[in-house]
Amino acid sequence: MTTLVTGATGNTGRHVVAELVRRGDRVRALTRDPASAVERLPAGVELVAGTHTAPETLDAALDGVSRLHITVTAGLAEAGPELVRRAVDAGVRRITVVWGGWVGPVEQAVADSGVEWTRLEPQEFMSNTLTWIDSIRAEGIVRESYDFPSALVHEADIGAVAAVALLDDGHAGRAYNLTGPESLTPRERIAILSRAIRRDIVFVPITHQQAVDRLTATGVSRADAEYVVGWYADSSDASTTVVDTVEQVTGRPARTFAQWVAEHAERFHPPQVVAG
Repeated sequence: MTTLVTGATGNTGRHVVAELVRRGDRVRALTRDPASAVERLPAGVELVAGTHTAPETLDAALDGVSRLHITVTAGLAEAGPELVRRAVDAGVRRITVVWGGWVGPVEQAVADSGVEWTRLEPQEFMSNTLTWIDSIRAEGIVRESYDFPSALVHEADIGAVAAVALLDDGHAGRAYNLTGPESLTPRERIAILSRAIRRDIVFVPITHQQAVDRLTATGVSRADAEYVVGWYADSSDASTTVVDTVEQVTGRPARTFAQWVAEHAERFHPPQVVAG
């Protein structure tokens, strides 16, 4: 049997692929650019060109697939239900979906699909810390509008839970809230990162509007920017409360933020200046 992973080179998708391959599964990876994905995904993965936001083009990619992993991303709300319908018609019998922060059209379509499904509801990704790279490298500064705690989860743990739900029985109809093992404020994250790269990093508060404007300047819609910043301004209990779902599902503790930092610390160092 084959598992199709959409968004296969994304923050979570590549970890789903890696964990499925580690467990001996046959994986088909959907990516916009298979040529560049070769070096980013494990050997033996079948690479297919395409995007889940255009399900009408994916009949060949879905051929022979029995399991499907979906990550809800921008632009999928409209196309996602059609993707689910086509997948089920093609013979998919088990679906995992990483939600987009709420139960929207895609998540509901998966739940109504008539096949086995598991919804993964991760809280903040640890990889969001990567948005600090430029200001840390250039100035040793992090600018954020709020300093509230967040139970960040490592993307590899999301991938591990997805792989278990796809390959093992007993997870159908479940919605898994996923967090890391600790709830940390930006200042606490900065302290961990500062120790790891051996450099002082200063937290500089900015206003809510400045945070929204910063996102829209990168091309994010104002509505999406308001949602993201508002999520930090009014965090839910789920986003701040640590749960042990990762350990319950995978049999091992969730990875810590310090572990994530150790994996990415080099990216936060200032660029080396080469003497002329």
